[in-house]
Amino acid sequence: MIAVLDFGGQYAHLIANRIRRLGVYAEILPSDTHPRKLRDVEGVVLSGGPASVYDPDVPPFHEEVLELGVPVLGICYGHQLMAHMLGGEVRPGGTREYGMARLEVIEEDEVLKGLGLTETVWMSHGDQVVRPPEGFRVLARTPDCPIAAMGDPRRHLYGLQFHPEVTHTPKGMEVLDNFLEVCGAARTWDMDRFLSRIEEEIKAVVGSRKVFLLVSGGVDSTVAFVLLTKVLGGERVYGLHVDNAFLRKGEQEAVERSLKAFGRVQVVDASKEFLRAVEGVVDPEEKRRRIGDAFVRVMRREVEALDLEEWVLGQGTIYPDTIESGSTPNSAVIKTHHNRVEAIRRLMEEGRVVEPLAQLYKDEVRKVGQRLGLPEELIWRHPFPGPGLAVRALCSDGRSFPVPEGLSEEVKGIARRFGLEADVLPIRSVGVQGDFRTYAHPAVLRGEADWDLLERISTAITNALRGINRVVWALTPWRARKVRRATLTKERLDLLREADFRAHEVLRRRGLLREVWQMPVVLVPLGEEGETVVLRPVCSQEAMTAQFAKLPPEAVREMAQAVFSLPGVDEVLYDVTHKPPGTIEWE
Repeated sequence: MIAVLDFGGQYAHLIANRIRRLGVYAEILPSDTHPRKLRDVEGVVLSGGPASVYDPDVPPFHEEVLELGVPVLGICYGHQLMAHMLGGEVRPGGTREYGMARLEVIEEDEVLKGLGLTETVWMSHGDQVVRPPEGFRVLARTPDCPIAAMGDPRRHLYGLQFHPEVTHTPKGMEVLDNFLEVCGAARTWDMDRFLSRIEEEIKAVVGSRKVFLLVSGGVDSTVAFVLLTKVLGGERVYGLHVDNAFLRKGEQEAVERSLKAFGRVQVVDASKEFLRAVEGVVDPEEKRRRIGDAFVRVMRREVEALDLEEWVLGQGTIYPDTIESGSTPNSAVIKTHHNRVEAIRRLMEEGRVVEPLAQLYKDEVRKVGQRLGLPEELIWRHPFPGPGLAVRALCSDGRSFPVPEGLSEEVKGIARRFGLEADVLPIRSVGVQGDFRTYAHPAVLRGEADWDLLERISTAITNALRGINRVVWALTPWRARKVRRATLTKERLDLLREADFRAHEVLRRRGLLREVWQMPVVLVPLGEEGETVVLRPVCSQEAMTAQFAKLPPEAVREMAQAVFSLPGVDEVLYDVTHKPPGTIEWE
C-alpha cells in the first residue's frame, strides 16, 4: 500500500486515484498520521497544500516519517516540507507559477527515468525550494523555479515542485510509475475491486432503509441512481427530478425520458418555489445555500407524501465536489457545493446520507456507468452543476468592484508585450490559486490572436498578478461596459438558456461535443442595454485541473455570432484560463 498524507491540497485524492490506476492500492491518511501506523506501507506521498512551511498554523506532521526507511515522494507543499524539515531552505518565489511550465531535466535519476531533456509540467505554487537539504541533488528546474525536482537516492527521498498526478503533466504517470518501482509496490488494485467495495459500503450505510435520490440527469446523479437501484433493488430506491427553474432548454423532458428506463423516477415542477428562494440574492454563496435548502424542503415534502418512513438521502457527490467545499482536513473552501450546505450536513451527521461515488472522479464515474450498461449519450453527457444555470448567471447589486491601484496598467503592459490590448473587468469571479479560493478580477484581451498566443498571455498575466485569476478574449467589438444590477429572474435565465442552447448547437452540428469536457455558458451583468455572455469550453478528465479548449476558429466565430445575435446580448467573450488559476465555473 502507498500512504498519501493529506496536507489539504486539491490534488491529494487525485494522487491516490492515479496510483490506483497504476494497479497499486493507495489510501488517504491525515497529515499527522503517526509513523508507527506507516511501518507496513510500501511508500509515502506527501501531498500539496495551501499552507506555507513558515505559517504558524501549518498542518501537523511527524518528521520521523522521513526516517522510516521507505521511499517518500513530496509533491508541491510536500516537496517544500521535505526540504524544510531536512535543513534546506524555502522562500516565496519571485514569480508564482499557475499552469503549464517547461521543465528542464538536469539528471534523470530513478524518479525522472524516461523523461526527455525538456517536458511540459503543471505548476500551482507561490513558495519554492531555493536550497536543497544535504545529500539531495537538484534533478530538474523551470525558468522560474531553480529546484523543480530534487532527490536523495541513498535514502529514496524525492521532491517535486510540479504536479505529476494531473493530466496536464503529460509524463506525470511515468514519474509516479517510476516512484512505485522504487517502492517495489505490489500491483494488486483494479476498478472491479473498488466497485465491489462501494457496493458493500452501500449495503452497510443503508441497512434496511429506503433511499431517496435527487437526480439531475447529469452523469454523477444518473450513475448513483442506477448503482443504488442495482444494489438495493428498484422498490427501495426512489428518484426525484426537480424542475428548479435553472435547467437547460429541453432538459426536463430528456431527463425524464432517459431515467425512467432504469428505475422509479418522479418529476416535480418547483420552479416558482426556487425562484422565490433566490429572489433579490446577489452573493454566490448565499445563492448556493438557498438553492440547497430549497432542494431539502422539496425532498422532505416528497418523502412525507410518499410515507417512506425510514429513509436515507442518496447523492451523486463526487470527490472534487467535497474537496472544493473544504470537506477534507486542512483543505481550503473553493466554493460550497450544493450537496454540502448546512441542511445536508445535518442529515450527514444523522447518518442519513449515502454517497456511493464520493471517492471517485468523473472519469471513474463514467467507467462505473459503462459497467452498469448505461447508454453512451448518458455517460458522455457534459457535466452540469446541481444548481444549474443559477451559478452561471452572475448577479450584482450594480456596484463595480474597485480595481486595485496600478493593476490595470500592469495588465495592459503585459498584453502590449504580446501585441494585444487589455482591460480589467470591474467584477470578480472565483478562482483557485495555490490551493486557496480567490475572488479576483478577470482581464479581457482585445485583438487578433491564435490560441498559443492567448495561452501565453493568459499564463503570464495570472502568474505575475495576484489580482487577476481569469483571462477572457473578446469575440465581438469590445467597449468598456458598466456593471448592471441583476438578480436571478426568469427573463435572465431564459436569455441564458437560449444562449447556452445556441452555443451547444454549434458544437453538436460540427461534431465537437466529445472534443470538450464541458462548456459552461455564463451570463455576466456587464453592458449598456444588455449583458455579456462568456463561453467557457474546457478539456479535462477529473475536474481538478482543466485547460481551455482550443476549438476550430470557424466554430468559435459561428458560436459568437449565434449568441451575439440574441436580443439582450451586448458582448461575447471566450474564457482562455486554465484551472488553476480559474475554476471551471465562474462562481
